[in-house]
Amino acid sequence: MSDDSPKDFWESRYADSERIWSGRVNSTMSSLVADLPAGRALDLGCGEGADVLWLAARGWQAMGIDISATAVARGQAQAETRDLGAGGATFLSADLPEGMPEGPFDLISASFLQSPVALDRQRILQAAADRVAVGGHLMLVSHATAPPWSTHRHGPDEMPTLDGDLSALVPRDAWQIQVGELRERSARGPHGEDATLEDLVILAKRLHR
Repeated sequence: MSDDSPKDFWESRYADSERIWSGRVNSTMSSLVADLPAGRALDLGCGEGADVLWLAARGWQAMGIDISATAVARGQAQAETRDLGAGGATFLSADLPEGMPEGPFDLISASFLQSPVALDRQRILQAAADRVAVGGHLMLVSHATAPPWSTHRHGPDEMPTLDGDLSALVPRDAWQIQVGELRERSARGPHGEDATLEDLVILAKRLHR
């Protein structure tokens, strides 16, 4: 694990490259929320903003939050080149969970909210769950196993589990788990390696407070 602070680590990673991610929406995320009615959305660890821009293009009032100022600046620059309407896509650079905006949100999403440096995932998910509106959804897509080309050490206790993530939904009877499973997908590594990866996928609807 890096000795850098989380902010320094992620800012350095984004600043060292013109772009890190593909610019395409996470396909699992888009399939899970495509039929949900548009409302107010928050994307945690939004990176360069592809998921936020996809939501905004479909009528959501979407905000992305990320610890890297460079990442969110790229997302905001992309938003300004598109006709997304006033406030359709906005971005905030802040740490989580302290900088998380107040809800309620109709959708809070997190695609691969994982880090080789310190990340209090449980506190973040609990704060997110608290901000989901009644009738709204929490959507999580996470690496359940490390890619074979990963250079970071991952012990079994470092990867999210279904029970671990669902424990953030308190009280449990206030939530309907619409999707809670492991899914396999094909992927290609940075040097052309083909692999089958396993993701943890959760879609939960808040029924009441």
